[in-house]
Amino acid sequence: MREIILKAVANPPKILWGPFLPTMLNMGVQFPIMFMFLGTFNVNPLVFMATIVIGHIFCIGLGVKEPHISAMIQAYGQTAKTSHNLYKAKGNKFAP
Repeated sequence: MREIILKAVANPPKILWGPFLPTMLNMGVQFPIMFMFLGTFNVNPLVFMATIVIGHIFCIGLGVKEPHISAMIQAYGQTAKTSHNLYKAKGNKFAP
């Protein structure tokens, strides 16, 4: 059991050598844009394939610099919520 946990922490999930979340975000943004441009302007899809590859190379570079970037993005999403303060104060106080 302990080996599985250490392996998951040491080797974060990747898609084609890129970190999972930025790679999926890259594809999730660029594919709909590509299909919208194909439908409206009849653009050659090879142009968009080049931008997807460039974006993926950028994601690979992010993954090399910080292998746990997906976990960092998920942690930021969970902690970026503002809390409701009971008392007037500056900033967020995490008291109930």
